[in-house]
Amino acid sequence: MINLAGRDLLDLESLTAEEITAFLDTAETFTEILRRDVKKVPTLRGKSVVTLFYENSTRTRTSFEAAGKYMSADVINISGSTSSASKGESLRDTFLTIQSLTADCIIMRTPFSGACHQAAQWVSIPVINAGDGTHEHPTQGLLDVLTLRQAKGSLGGLTVAIVGDVAHSRVARSNIWALSKLGANVRLVGPGTLLPPDAQELPVEVFTDLREGLRGVDVVNVLRLQLERQTKALFPTQREYSKLFGVTRDALSVAKPDVLILHPGPMNRGLEIGGDVPDMPRSLIEKQVTNGVAVRMAVLYLVLGATG
Repeated sequence: MINLAGRDLLDLESLTAEEITAFLDTAETFTEILRRDVKKVPTLRGKSVVTLFYENSTRTRTSFEAAGKYMSADVINISGSTSSASKGESLRDTFLTIQSLTADCIIMRTPFSGACHQAAQWVSIPVINAGDGTHEHPTQGLLDVLTLRQAKGSLGGLTVAIVGDVAHSRVARSNIWALSKLGANVRLVGPGTLLPPDAQELPVEVFTDLREGLRGVDVVNVLRLQLERQTKALFPTQREYSKLFGVTRDALSVAKPDVLILHPGPMNRGLEIGGDVPDMPRSLIEKQVTNGVAVRMAVLYLVLGATG
């Protein structure tokens, strides 16, 4: 039995396949709780969980909060605009203050890549990365592979195309590591300007033509254009991007007939994804949201060393 108690969850790159599987197996058991009329268990009673978000979030923050409350933990939410950082307090002092207030875990989202790793060196309680800059988003990666495992039974041998703004996507990084460690073949598909400069060093195939990249794939994970992170013009117009790299029903015609569709959200229908694609029977997008709660319950359960 792998013991993850007291561990930080900062990325998936550093985890083994066995550790990733431990999170997935535990999350699978929590999906049963989410189907109950009363979604409440005493598993984390007496534990205090703090969410510290320096970026806007709907799905991640809400699902972490729901995960903690469903397991009876006390969840305290802090946003960057309401923290003492707005008065000039350093991130280090913020973390030390939260730890001194007897929190048992800190969940952090930040626009700065690597900030969660730095913060984890300052405190002795677990730090969970809820997305740091363009680096990683480990719980999103876990919920994506959990959703695929439920649909396919195993990830071994699947071909997964990650399409869109890969260069600015922390979700893409976490998916690349989780999928490759669990035996899937990963393709990155997008214009050259939106692919990471180190793509050749990653366990992936690279395609700059959408139809070639989608040909014969089992899964398509569509990424949002992260315009807020782009500091220069990387493509002529959004209309041209949508025409060349928008994942439509027509573009999906070259994939396998039973191709599955993922999207980490929020979606821009009609831009990176066809307006009707999320509503197709093979879309797992709503399932991803539900699994997000189960995965975050599993993460809190394991890193806080809960039993029962």
